[in-house]
Formats: sequence, structure tokens, C-alpha cells
Amino acid sequence: MKVCFIGLGSIGTRHLKNLVKIFDEYNLNLEVHALRRTQKPLSLDIKSLINHEVFNESDLCDDYDMTFITNPNNVHYDSIKLMANKTKSMFIEKPIFDNMHYDISKLNLRKNGIYYVAGPLKFSQVIQSLKKILVNESIYSIRAICSSYLPNWRKGVDYRNVYSAKKIQGGGVCIDLIHEWDYITYLFGFPLETFNINGKYSHLEIDSEDISIYIARYKDKLVEIHLDYFGRVPQRKIEIFTKNGTIIGDFIRNSISFSDGRETIDFTKENKDMYVEEMKYFIESVMTSQTGHSYIEHAYKVLKLAMGEIRI
Repeated sequence: MKVCFIGLGSIGTRHLKNLVKIFDEYNLNLEVHALRRTQKPLSLDIKSLINHEVFNESDLCDDYDMTFITNPNNVHYDSIKLMANKTKSMFIEKPIFDNMHYDISKLNLRKNGIYYVAGPLKFSQVIQSLKKILVNESIYSIRAICSSYLPNWRKGVDYRNVYSAKKIQGGGVCIDLIHEWDYITYLFGFPLETFNINGKYSHLEIDSEDISIYIARYKDKLVEIHLDYFGRVPQRKIEIFTKNGTIIGDFIRNSISFSDGRETIDFTKENKDMYVEEMKYFIESVMTSQTGHSYIEHAYKVLKLAMGEIRI
């Protein structure tokens, strides 16, 4: 298969390594092209995985099997549009765009194409197990939190220079931490309405919002979501309040616990890599699908939800 990467930052290189690893396991041929916007040399380990570096759009091929859109989200729309007629399928990093003012009908996507938008937490063992467990639960409310300290995200990197700190580059917790809304809609569907307050309240030297609080109403339950960049004690978990007690899915501990006496489920020993599982899903979708499928409209709706725009 011939693939093209648009963007080789930390996220793009992680996907590239996983892609190569899986293709090696499947004993499949892989030819990797990378569209570069800079002459900065790649590290030797990444360069060894790439067959051809492209520095001009005019030198791109027209017959890619897969394209990975892994550049900053504020240029996703233009990148998707550029590659629409050059590739059979796309893997688009989350969030799909940096705002809600794009017209996806003008992307001219192929009707038989596969267009997947990343959401790796759906492939975590916590969420996959909760999906099965919750079928038999009477749920009253859900509380999800993702709290961590932005300066600690990337060791040796000045947090003030990363895209998360810059609103113009699509930073801010609302869409940077869109994972929470992605898995909430995966588990429970879309709410009837949401209420959102967000803003910049901490000492962090950033111009993007560092906290966002949501309350969402479903027909039979309420959901609360807390997202922030300034929590000194990392937390990422979902608490589900049911008729019989409370179920807690903890992504950091990689476990599910129950207040009603059921045994805690500990995934640390098996510890599957959700990014690898997601990549396998995408590859198999491309290899086996007889018809096109697009996640773009769904991802755009999730983006609107994260931006507090769902009202019914």
C-alpha cells in the first residue's frame, strides 16, 4: 500500500511507527510518502521509515491508498481538500477542525472513500468494557473529568510554545480535550442540549481557554464534564451513577471499579495500546470495506458539542 503523511510532529510520528509495526505483523508491503512544510531534518529513526519526502504539493502522487492528516488542526480543512482526489481513504487526527465555520460539503470527498477521525479513548479497554457493562445498568447521571498540568505534558518543551497554548492554532481545552465528548457520545449518544462555561482563569501564560465545564441533558440522564489544563494531580476518569451504585472508569489506573461489591477490573497486566488498536481498526476498515464510510459529519457534530453549540 502507498500512504502519505501530512504532518510529522509527535502525533504523526506515533501513528507512523504504529502503522509500520502493524504492516510488518501483517506481512504487507508499505510505501510511505511524507509532505514536508519544512527543511528541518527528520530524526534517523523516523527517516528510515519514509520512502519519499515531498516538499511541493505538485509532486504528490494521485493514487495513495491512505493519507494521514496529522498536522495542526487549524490546517486540517485545507489538507483534506488537497488530498480528496489523491487518496482512497484518510485517517484524520482529532479534532477534525479548529472551529465550526467550515463547509464540509465543499471538500468533494469520494463517495466510496473511507474517512476516519481519530478518537483513541474509544479503543481503550476501559471504554470497550464499559460499553458492555452499561447495557444492563439503569443510569441516572455521569461525571467525567480530564485534569492535568499543561507545563508537565511534554518534558523539556516550553508549554507556552505548543499549539495547546495558542487559540489561533486550535488550542484550548474545549477541542484539545475533545476525547471526553468523543467517548461520551460513543457510550450514550448525543445529548438533547448542553450548557457550557469556559475561559482562561489560571496563571498559565497562554491565550487559549484553560478550563471548560459542561452540563448536558439527555432524555433520561444528566452528564457533567470538567476539562482543565491546570490540575496538579492528573485525573482522567468517568463516574457513572446508577440505580445500584457508582461505577468508575479510571484511565490513568486503567481500571473499572464498582461500589456495589463487584470486583475491580484491572487492565494493567494486559494493557493493550489503544493507539495500536485504533490503527488496526482503520487498516482493516480500508482493507475490507466494500463501500465508503465517512466519520467526518459525526466528528463535526462532536466538535460543535465540544464548543457548546448543541441546542435542541
